Order: sequence, then structure tokens, then C-alpha cells
Amino acid sequence: MRTFYYVHTGHRIGLDRFRRAATIIRSLGDLDITLLCSDFRIAQIARDFGVEKSVGLDVVRNIPQISHHGDQLIFDSEEANPIMLDDMRKYFSTFIRVSDSIEDKKEEDELLISPYLQGDGICKAYAVDDSFFTQTPKTIKMSYFFGDDDYEKDLEKNLAFLDGLEPDLQLGFYYFLDYEENLKKLFKNYHEFEDYEDTIKKTEILITASPQAVLESLACGSKPIYIQREDYTTDFIPLFESLNIPIIKNYDKSHLNVILKTIANHQYYKMEQSSDKISKFIKENLNS
Repeated sequence: MRTFYYVHTGHRIGLDRFRRAATIIRSLGDLDITLLCSDFRIAQIARDFGVEKSVGLDVVRNIPQISHHGDQLIFDSEEANPIMLDDMRKYFSTFIRVSDSIEDKKEEDELLISPYLQGDGICKAYAVDDSFFTQTPKTIKMSYFFGDDDYEKDLEKNLAFLDGLEPDLQLGFYYFLDYEENLKKLFKNYHEFEDYEDTIKKTEILITASPQAVLESLACGSKPIYIQREDYTTDFIPLFESLNIPIIKNYDKSHLNVILKTIANHQYYKMEQSSDKISKFIKENLNS
């Protein structure tokens, strides 16, 4: 019996789920887990994130081509419909699903990790690596991390949103070469994809459309501002509101200016450091 962790990632949806998956897998220590991800490029670089074993899949339906009946699966994706999810619960001896929706509910024959829900068979937590819960000197006044995906080049289309701010740019992973080179010319300072973690930790004010980056920034004592993209889920809004994180919609420049004028006195709420809670929940429910 083997244990797999499937995560949906790609150039149209970014790396948020992958970063979360890597955080959880690292927290599990030497537990033998194979990461399955819907992007072969990410499978190739997973070792750089502390994931020793990874396999790329074309589509979520191909999971049974890698696994066998009775194996165990941690599942972080919104790709599967209810029928497919029910089949997975029957196919795997242990099925742990990662959820972001406050409207979700735990189904029979599954376990759930959720930032909102609680109860039997549910771990109420969100995954942020322990390394972010350290106070790092803030040597970067402001950074802008749109996300790892920008297929429609929305960052460039909405640059007026940043007029007069001159933030550093944190580059994403899935940018086309010509687009990335052009973006570098539009910002005074920029940081490569490989510098992501260092940039997050050193930035005092982070403006980002990445939900995972928001949580990581808050964990290390910074002041994140979340941009709700039209093409992104709104599932994180209740969580961010509970943490008193400023949220901007429609690239509202005037709203951003108001936030920045008062951000020095803005009281963010403290995050729970819950990676141990998640790892304990998973280990207790996986069959050895």
C-alpha cells in the first residue's frame, strides 16, 4: 500500500496549491509520499521544494494509472465532480481532501483539512511552513507578487494600480520569457522566482493576488494586502476577513491608497501555527 498526494497546478492556475502541498509533505518528515501533480514541469522541480518523489499527470483521471486500489490519497484539487470524488473514496483505503470553501462539508468515507470546518474527521487548519513564523528584518519596503500564473498578462494590463508606489517585483514561475523580460524593465527592482521565500520574508508590505503568499507574509510579521482577482476563487475571503487582512477588488487604486495611508496602524490578527496539527492529523489517519 502506497501513499500519494495529488495537487492541481498549472500555468493557468498558479502554484498556490503546490506550495501548500510541499509545506504539508515537508511537515510529514520521512513519511513515504509520492506527489502527483497536473504539470510535468512542477514534478521536475519538486525536489527544490523538499519533495523527494513526484510524478506528473496529464489529467486527474489518470491517478489510477499510477496508484492501486487500497492505496491512500491526499487530494487538493477542485477538478473532480461529485461522482469522481465518490469513486475516489471507494478506491482508496484512506482519502484525505484539502478544502478551501466555507460552504463545504465532510462526506462519508473521507477526512477533511479545512480552514473553516471542524468536527469528527476534520482538521481545522491552514498550511504555512514553520520557517515563515520567524521575524526577519524587513529590508524591502514594498513588494508586488501578482502570482505564478498570468496567462492573460493581467499584471501588465493593470500597472496603473501601482502608479507612484515603486514596489519591488517578485516574478512568478509560469511567465513566458518575452513577457518576463518586459516586466523586469517596468520595475526598479525585481526578484527571480528562486528568491520567492526570501522576498516574502524580507518584505514589509506585500501586495499580492496569491492566497498562499498572503498567509506566508502574515506569518512572518509582514503586512499583506490581498488583491481578489476576477478569475480566482473567493473562498479565501472569509479567512482573510477573520485575520483582518485588507482586500482589494477590481484593482481599486483609491482603495489601495487608503489602505496604505493607514497600514502602519492597521491591526492584523495573529495566525495559528498549525503545520504540526496538520501533520499529526494525517499521520494518525494514514494506515502504516
